[in-house]
Amino acid sequence: MPATIVRMNEAFTSKLAVNEDEVVFTAIRSQGAGGQNVNKVSSAVHLRFDIAASSLPEPVKARLLALRDHRITGAGEIVIKAQNSRRQEQNKIDALARLQSLIDSVASVPKARRPTRPTLGSKRRRLEQKTARAQIKQFRSRIKHP
Repeated sequence: MPATIVRMNEAFTSKLAVNEDEVVFTAIRSQGAGGQNVNKVSSAVHLRFDIAASSLPEPVKARLLALRDHRITGAGEIVIKAQNSRRQEQNKIDALARLQSLIDSVASVPKARRPTRPTLGSKRRRLEQKTARAQIKQFRSRIKHP
């Protein structure tokens, strides 16, 4: 599946697909106490994705490298471990989904908003609420509690 950018409209963010040829899976077989194989993690998978060698656009690569995430190594690789399922294929799918969500989170950059000034109506409402709260406080302080 090649990396593609799908643009529906300027209002929507672009969707980047991960090129599966750039992903390296390593099967991990964990050892239990006494050297026995642990069944739960015998299908564990490590996904390795080299950011610099990927076909992602340069701005996305730069944002990925600048991202502070425990899955991104100092060498610019994303390492994701998956061992929730007993099936190795399902763990691969889970790891790819996590990688895709990480890339999606970096690919969509929110548009910068200008700071807005409060309108006269909002200033008036705020002042009314403030005085109403002050009156309630004053009223409550006059009530004598036994």
